[in-house]
Parts: sequence; structure tokens; C-alpha cells
Amino acid sequence: MSDGKEVSTGARSDKRTSTVEWNDEAMQTTFANVVNIQGTREQIEFFFGTNRTWDANRVSPMRVDLTNRLIMTPYAAKRMHQILTGVLREYEARHGVLKVDDQ
Repeated sequence: MSDGKEVSTGARSDKRTSTVEWNDEAMQTTFANVVNIQGTREQIEFFFGTNRTWDANRVSPMRVDLTNRLIMTPYAAKRMHQILTGVLREYEARHGVLKVDDQ
């Protein structure tokens, strides 16, 4: 995946652009159906995992096998939030509103 995209690299009025080359040679794909997020002043941590409890009526605790931890600066997390909000807005415009448990 090496399609070049132009991005702004400056905050001044004389916006400079550069090309970003996305190198996916070492990329790995992992499935997650559970995420937990916590943060401090310096970083935001995302914990991804897979729910292994197939019988939700069991009394024992739900088992989640954690597979990945992603650590970001709060600024990078904020940018990700903005991008994800836009992507979900487009998805819902095409496919309908997603309802989650706390709605």
C-alpha cells in the first residue's frame, strides 16, 4: 500500500505539503472485539482483546484474552478520535445508525 497522499506539514499560512508513502511490508492484522482505554497526562493506552466467553449467562467472569496494547500521546489520540468520528459518520450515512449498549 504505497499510494502517496499529500498532507500539510506546516501550521503557517504558507502551507507546505509533502508526500507520505505508506509502507505495509511489516504490517500485522489482529482481530479484536473488546477494547479498554485508560490514560494519564502523558499518554493514552488502548488495550485490545478477544472475548472468549461464549455463554453470556455463565456466572463466572467474562474472559478476554488481551492481544495488543497501543500507547499514544494525547494529541495523537485526539487526532485519531477526530478521524474515527468522521469515518463512523460516513459509515452510518451509508448503512444506518449503529446502536451500542449504552444508547
